[in-house]
This record gives sequence, structure tokens and C-alpha cells, in this order.
Amino acid sequence: MARYRGPKAKIARRFKEPIFGPSKALEKKNYPPGMHGNARRRGKKSEYSMQLAEKQKAKYTYGVLEKQFARTFERAASKKGITGENLLKFLEARLDNTVFRLGIAPTRRSARQLVGHKHIRVNGVVTNIPSYQLRAGDVVEIREKSKSLELISDSLHARNSFSWLEWDADNFKGTFLNFPDRTEIPENIKEQLIVELYSK
Repeated sequence: MARYRGPKAKIARRFKEPIFGPSKALEKKNYPPGMHGNARRRGKKSEYSMQLAEKQKAKYTYGVLEKQFARTFERAASKKGITGENLLKFLEARLDNTVFRLGIAPTRRSARQLVGHKHIRVNGVVTNIPSYQLRAGDVVEIREKSKSLELISDSLHARNSFSWLEWDADNFKGTFLNFPDRTEIPENIKEQLIVELYSK
């Protein structure tokens, strides 16, 4: 299972964005981590530096490690359409991300844990692979024994709705309707910089 185990606040401060959700540390210290983070005057970033930072931000946001991210990019590049948008669509179609978007889990990290611990079913079959790629029409549901979990019930109370997902609150199941358009994906990621990085 691909996951980052280090300090979350440090990553959020590096990118000056709440990568892993709301961060009090980021609010208090809105500058890069490290001994000289607040005082250091940084020169203009190179093109490569900005491209690499954008790729790293996307990896941390979706909880994907390097090899898996590279494979996803290759798949996006081989598909018709705009490569950068295809990349984000494939990342959004991951099972762990969809569990998070449906509101079953409060963060992608906890969504990966729910999937890994076999609390989620896809089309009636228990699936414990967080990177599982969903297709249009796939149904994601919570196992009967897991519906009473406090983490799930608390998260569902605060869930947001997304146009490419449909949630059936009575049966604790959601449907992946289709791949989202880029304009529907709320993540602040400049995917074109990632495409330029891999094109070197």
C-alpha cells in the first residue's frame, strides 16, 4: 500500500497548502519548514524545480509512490486526450480516492486504511487494493459489518457531493458515474508542469 508515513504538517508547510486536510501548523507557520524557513530569501525557482515540486505535490495529495505515479502517467499518455487531464482523472478514479470523495472516510489516508482492512466492496466483491481503478457504473459500498464504524458515520455527516459520484445514503453505497472533467476536480495541481517534467 502506497503511503507517506512522515510528518504531515511539514509537507503542508513545504507547499503552503493543506495537502492532508486542515492544518493548524500551516496556519501558525505559513512558511517552509526548517531552521531558516521563515528568514531564508529564496531566489527565483528554476523551471525544473517548479515541475518537480508540482509532481511531488500530486504524489503526496493522492498518496501515490514514485513507480506507481510513473505507471499512471504512462497510461495517461497512451490514452487519447490531454495527458495532464487524463493523469488527474486516473488518480481520481482510484478506489481509495473515491472512498474519500464519497465521504466514507475523512481523509485519503483513512480511506486507504478502510480499503486495506476490507471494509469496502466494489460491485459486491470485497476489494482491498487502494489503487484499484474504477470504471463508469462501478458501485462502491460499505460492508454490512462496517456500517456502524464511528469513523465512517462521523465522516458521512460532513460529506461533500461531487458531480461524477452518486451516493445512496439509505444503502451506504455510491456509484462512480464517469471520469470527472478537469474543471470539476478541486485539487490545486498544475498538471501541465508534470507533463513537461516527464517529457524531458
